[in-house]
This record gives sequence, structure tokens and C-alpha cells, in this order.
Amino acid sequence: MSTPRPAAVNTRGWLRGIRFSWFTVVMFGVIVLAVLVLAPTIRMYTQQQQQISKLQASNDEQKARIGKLDTQIKDWDDPDYIKAQARDRLLYVMPGETSYLIIDDLPPAPASAPKKVSTKVQQQGGDWSSTLLRSMLEQPDKSADH
Repeated sequence: MSTPRPAAVNTRGWLRGIRFSWFTVVMFGVIVLAVLVLAPTIRMYTQQQQQISKLQASNDEQKARIGKLDTQIKDWDDPDYIKAQARDRLLYVMPGETSYLIIDDLPPAPASAPKKVSTKVQQQGGDWSSTLLRSMLEQPDKSADH
């Protein structure tokens, strides 16, 4: 028994049945033209927006840095801060105080096992200067590379 075959679709008739008016063709052309004209402008707009956001972020970072520097300037206007910095950085002391400076206050490093030294004496044959000169003047053996 044979299975029934579906009816063949008449594509030529279907394509002939599609009819466009002049208005539809003109509107389609206007839409395509608008896309072609606006696409570069939209791309440029998005690039400029990205650049603006990067510059705003950079501007915010600079404002934060300026704020930190302003607080440092205000700190240096305080005489007590200046005294504390002189004591810490320059190791200054007030009159009548005694300064103690501890040198090498780190704990001793753990003793490591000494590295073994070779007991064999190695000798090189020939003078090193003549060997150096010969190595510069001789052509390398190409068969040794392969």
C-alpha cells in the first residue's frame, strides 16, 4: 500500500499573489534609508556615552584623591601632628627625654645545614684566553645541531 503524498505547494502562484503598492515600496525604502542614516549616529552616541562615563569615573577618583590631600594638609597645620611625625620619621625626642634605639631586634635566623662542597678538583685543559679566541673564530659544527 502506498502512503498518500501531500499536495505540492504551488510557490509560483503564491509569489504572484503577493502584490505591493507603490506606497508600501516607498515606505520600505524610507525605513531602509533611515536605518542606514541613523546607524552610524547611534553608534557614535553610544561610544560618546561610554567615554563620558569613563571620564566621570576618573573625575570621581580625582575628587576623592583631592579630598585625601586636603585632609593631609589640615593634618600638617596641627603642631601636635608635626611633632608626632618628627618623632616617628626623624627619631626626634623632646628636651629631657632619652632615646633608645634598638639595633638588630629581629630574632636570629635558624641555622641551616651548610651546602656540601665537592671534594673533586676539576681542571680545564688549555689556556682560557686561547679557548675563548678559538671559540669566536671557529665555525660551529652544523651537524651537532641536528
